[in-house]
Amino acid sequence: MPLYKTISPNSQTTVKIWKIDESYDDLIQSVHLKPESLERVLDMKSVMHQCGFLSVRCLLAEFGYQDSDLFYDEHGKPHLKDGKQISITHSFHFSAVIISDFIVGIDVEKQRDKITIIAHKFIGYEKEYLNEDDGYIEKLTAIWCVKESLYKLFATPGLSFKKHCLVIPFSNNDNETVAWIDYKTKKLRYNIHFLTFEGFTCAYAIS
Repeated sequence: MPLYKTISPNSQTTVKIWKIDESYDDLIQSVHLKPESLERVLDMKSVMHQCGFLSVRCLLAEFGYQDSDLFYDEHGKPHLKDGKQISITHSFHFSAVIISDFIVGIDVEKQRDKITIIAHKFIGYEKEYLNEDDGYIEKLTAIWCVKESLYKLFATPGLSFKKHCLVIPFSNNDNETVAWIDYKTKKLRYNIHFLTFEGFTCAYAIS
């Protein structure tokens, strides 16, 4: 069971990260899926996506939940039947779940040069402190992860990574920062935590 890491940023919040070493067959035999989840995973065209989906269910089991405890609202945001807050992510061979009493969001991304191609789509205010010679790919990936975690947390149609999400300056050696959502009449502050591992970046936001 490749539970890769467990983090407890506070007494009401836990993050668990899974490294996907198993085959699809091994993963699907290790979890119990409700019918709609089974149909969903069987319809996926990519084995990588299937394994990501199933590894998230393995992480739920690590928390003491089953697939049947998880449901999604009309915006695609996941919820737990017991009212705990949850956010989910997977990228290539890593997946992660955060569960908390607070509203939370999480994202994991592989650090890849191609992120520079789309940087103009999600970098706004952050241009002021970005330096292309100083761990640029890692920092861009971290900013993307932060904004994706805010997007998951806020779950509001129309939220723009570039216009409405602001990440306060941080260095590549930092493991936390602050980010804001500035959307219409709402100005909301979030504590952000980072970690990097095996060429991946994970960020999670806690309200």
